[in-house]
Amino acid sequence: MATVTTRDGTEIYYRDWGSKDAQPIVFHHGWPLSSDDWDAQMLFFVQNGYRVVAHDRRGQGRSAPVSDGHDMDHFAADAADVMEHLDLRNGVQIGHSTGGGEAARYVARFGEPRGRVAQAVLVSAVPPLMTRTDTNPERLPRAVFDGFRPALAANRAQSFLDVPAGPFYGFDPDGAEVLPGVVQNWWRHGMMGSAKAHLEGIKAFSETDQTEDLKAITVPTLVLPGEDDQFVPIAGAALKPITLLNDRTLKTYPGYPQGMLTVQADILNADLLAFVRQGSSSRAWRCRGGPAAERRFPMRPTAGMPGRHVVSVAVPSLRQPSCRSPRTGTRCGPVCRVGVTEESFPERALGHAHLAA
Repeated sequence: MATVTTRDGTEIYYRDWGSKDAQPIVFHHGWPLSSDDWDAQMLFFVQNGYRVVAHDRRGQGRSAPVSDGHDMDHFAADAADVMEHLDLRNGVQIGHSTGGGEAARYVARFGEPRGRVAQAVLVSAVPPLMTRTDTNPERLPRAVFDGFRPALAANRAQSFLDVPAGPFYGFDPDGAEVLPGVVQNWWRHGMMGSAKAHLEGIKAFSETDQTEDLKAITVPTLVLPGEDDQFVPIAGAALKPITLLNDRTLKTYPGYPQGMLTVQADILNADLLAFVRQGSSSRAWRCRGGPAAERRFPMRPTAGMPGRHVVSVAVPSLRQPSCRSPRTGTRCGPVCRVGVTEESFPERALGHAHLAA
């Protein structure tokens, strides 16, 4: 079993597949899972000629169940130690949910300063801040996260069945097709890890302000939210980050849940591959938005989030006529297509569109 010992003596498990000469794609998993959550993406990218690397976060999966360090600073430092150990360069850092926070802090504090990162991808990611504050009104109330803690402490095993069987994969609406193997695999991931790491990880993913991390990232960054994500709502997971990142591309997925990397893997994999192949050429397209406008995103009641929540955020008003290639002056075409009309925005967000600095 491949492991690296970090600067504070923690043993971190990792997987490293593919040619050592190929460009590395590095995956950062969500809470409370493990690197196995990236199986569909790792198999896809290694078959497309890339080197793929993923590690289990401290206290989760097969990494050491240490007592302390369950915070974004340690998560990013651990990731940096894995990258240094493997001497990964020109890498693409892809983070999902809490892993998006880990990836963002790693890129901002370690990866870019050391010249190891070419691109980044944030999928349904927690930055800049999950908890609602006076300056962050589009996020979820603290009470939502406070509700996770007693459920986990009282019966972690049941809690880790309820989450994937419900809105995480979009299995909660009446008539939805539930995939038992996917639910059971999520449970397996969770129960591999340390209960203490999981409990303290709630604070890490919900209360860490990563505004400055996003501002510090200058490499091309792809932001991919699901519009029906009930855990990391689109207003904060995508529409706030694109106002902070320097070189950003946004694509949204109508009806897709938090777990879309698993249940819609074919669609996500193709989009990830297109972005990676684009490389630094992502800077060639610039799609400018109009003035910021207030948009509202309703959220249906879910387990742990009773009642109906409506989050609001000021976002750029994207319009097809303002989208042109700076090289040729021609329209950006389907790359910049807004998938819904301005009037339908409250029901569906941006459809899909690119934003580049």
